[in-house]
Amino acid sequence: MIIPWEQVSSETLTSMIEEFVTRDGTDYGDVEVGLETRVEQVRSKLKQGVAVILFSQSTGRCNIVARDSL
Repeated sequence: MIIPWEQVSSETLTSMIEEFVTRDGTDYGDVEVGLETRVEQVRSKLKQGVAVILFSQSTGRCNIVARDSL
């Protein structure tokens, strides 16, 4: 189920994005990018509709995924 990012409180959205961008195995290439920059990049992708928040009823967890991967 897709959860519209606008329906998530600002604090919760920031926490979700921070958890997403700091997961083990996340690779941002050769250049180190700060947490704040990564959070804003993902927030921008959500606002553009390129990424969405996906809720799994079976696991009870949310994830941020590329819209074109659905």
